[in-house]
Amino acid sequence: MAKEKVYRASTGVDEFYYGEIGDGITAAYIERVKFLQNINIEMPQEVVRAYGDNRTAEMAVSNGDISVTSAFHKIPIEDKQKLLGLETVEGLTAMGSTDNPSYVAVVFAKTYEDGSKEYVGLPKGLFTRPNIAGQTKQDGVEFSNEEISAQFMDREVEGFSDEKSVVFAYDKK
Repeated sequence: MAKEKVYRASTGVDEFYYGEIGDGITAAYIERVKFLQNINIEMPQEVVRAYGDNRTAEMAVSNGDISVTSAFHKIPIEDKQKLLGLETVEGLTAMGSTDNPSYVAVVFAKTYEDGSKEYVGLPKGLFTRPNIAGQTKQDGVEFSNEEISAQFMDREVEGFSDEKSVVFAYDKK
């Protein structure tokens, strides 16, 4: 008898972790950034056609770059320093043209109402500097959020024959 498929949609995100991997495979440390609000992973694909004799002779799939945009309630300065390779001197942190972020791996959980989770891992990528924005306080209180983006690439993942850029796992309640 066939296993019953699960059709529940996720209702939240949680447990955002990153770790610096440099040129290796294993993270040197693992850090959590709390209060992930949303995350979007773009994995573009395009069908490319070769033509001949006035018709399609062959088709292939061209895979684009994996990009991630995530929004947090607030990204602590310590995490920005690590993710972006920022220099800090006597309590001042600065961004400049020589910033050199390290390769990192990322994992987060998509949560479901029944308590189950789907983990999504991105094994090797670089984060880029976020925009800095602010707004004056008006009649009421409005919380801002912080967005940060990254690009990810294929890398060796134990157990798979080819390099991968996104890995999924499902954890029942």
